[in-house]
Amino acid sequence: MVVSGRQTGRPTLEEVAARAGVGRGTVSRVINGSPRVSEQARTAVERAVAELGYVPNRAARALAGSRTDAVALVIPETEARLFTEPYFLDIIRGVSVELADADKQLLLTLIRDDKERQRFEHYLAAQRVDGVLLVSVHREDPLPDQVRMLGLPAVLNGRRSEEEPVAFVDSDNVGAGRSAVAHLAGRGRSRIATITGPLDMYVARCRLDGYRAGLAEAGLAPDESLVATGDFTEEGGRLAMRDLLERGPDLDAVFAASDVMAAGARSVLREAGRRVPEDVALVGVDDSAVARHMDPPLTSVRQPIEEMGRTMARLLLQEIAQESAEQPRRVLPTELVVRASS
Repeated sequence: MVVSGRQTGRPTLEEVAARAGVGRGTVSRVINGSPRVSEQARTAVERAVAELGYVPNRAARALAGSRTDAVALVIPETEARLFTEPYFLDIIRGVSVELADADKQLLLTLIRDDKERQRFEHYLAAQRVDGVLLVSVHREDPLPDQVRMLGLPAVLNGRRSEEEPVAFVDSDNVGAGRSAVAHLAGRGRSRIATITGPLDMYVARCRLDGYRAGLAEAGLAPDESLVATGDFTEEGGRLAMRDLLERGPDLDAVFAASDVMAAGARSVLREAGRRVPEDVALVGVDDSAVARHMDPPLTSVRQPIEEMGRTMARLLLQEIAQESAEQPRRVLPTELVVRASS
């Protein structure tokens, strides 16, 4: 390619993408013959390739055409959270069962900082796996897009926004918040607080939206002093509950956006002399072992976590086999399980 009379070397995949007005991953799929591209995008890429004189790296294409029979499951968390929170273990169980049935090797990868992220990106660029499953994604997480740019199939657990371009499996998180508040209001609670997850995660924002919708449907006025932000950890639940008691000491119910945070909230309520459910009713999300073993047992919105893992793996296998030209999206239903805490 020549710019202002200077030779700049052969054109890159990024330059083809810019000329065609598409993403790098789309260019990669066209070059590798994937059917998962619209005819309009394919035509634009082919025109840009011809205009720029782009020559694909044949060695890379040959490598990309091979199969490793391995799938990476990426969890951007520490070992402590991985092995103490039931959610991750249930996802891993569902994924591993489905991949084992398909004779695929599971590569579990924890990413805790930018250095580990960069190392993993180099690993993916070497085409050592056939596809990637990503769990616990945050709004600004670049990894899903980087996986797509490499032309690798990917499926997310959850999504980063309503317009998520990558295939995903999610649960009805708005419905989870709505059903929890409807239940609490139906039990006569009127000062219903919530402990959210981190608000840079779409799942947390959706559960908060559901909480607010539930208040509106019950005819209860919203009160931002009854909203505290957590981080899906037990300690985060404790800190948020202390904050709520300071700002809204007359609260009579709490919807925590996870069972683990509800457990943290329960310990603070006990320290404060508040009885559950007599003084403060409590509802969580996940319907995990944590909910069943709490004292009293926790009312929780069940999401089918293991089935989410299995569905993610099935969709990824279909993507690897190029059985669908569309980006699959699945939203699984949730269900309120009533116990003694409410």
